[in-house]
Amino acid sequence: MSAEVGLRERKKVRTRRALVEAAIRLFDEKGFERTTVDEIAAAVEVSARTFFTYFGSKEDVLFLQAEDRVEQLIEALADRRPDEPLGELLPRLFDLLVQGFADDDELDIALSTARARLLFSEPALRARGMSLMFDRQPRFAEALHRAYPDQLDLISAAAVVGGFWGATGVAGLVAQERGDSPEEILAAGRRAVEVIVRGVDPTG
Repeated sequence: MSAEVGLRERKKVRTRRALVEAAIRLFDEKGFERTTVDEIAAAVEVSARTFFTYFGSKEDVLFLQAEDRVEQLIEALADRRPDEPLGELLPRLFDLLVQGFADDDELDIALSTARARLLFSEPALRARGMSLMFDRQPRFAEALHRAYPDQLDLISAAAVVGGFWGATGVAGLVAQERGDSPEEILAAGRRAVEVIVRGVDPTG
């Protein structure tokens, strides 16, 4: 029985990954708005009904692990070294976030650039990304406050979190819009974190 369950789970993972990759290719080729769920499902030779067993909407394809990544960062805050300065923690969290995208087994690395381009360029996806970001920021701020209770009250922690997410997001968007490479876009995000650190960590 366990072998049968394992086989079913592996098949589900393969199907989900195939749907993600087919969706991103179609979004990139045809445009997000012009691509239908039926077309994504047909590319993987499954039904639209099967698609909706994995995703609530076609937008969900591109935000599959967003919540998991937030939890990963919150765990990193809880597990930080007791003496780790905030100015060292923020760059480490950014690197952890980048590594999470690099290790994403749901998406072929060759499609990561297309995914990032879609998230930055498609209005509906940018709006969804902003909504998710605002939804998770209060939780992240509470976790940061718990990590530095003697240094950051909740409002100060919220300001740091807003600066972290806002700076990296806008820096990445500007870099993408001027035609930078994926490596340069990541470097822009890292530089944005360093700017935030200089503002929140006087010891620098």
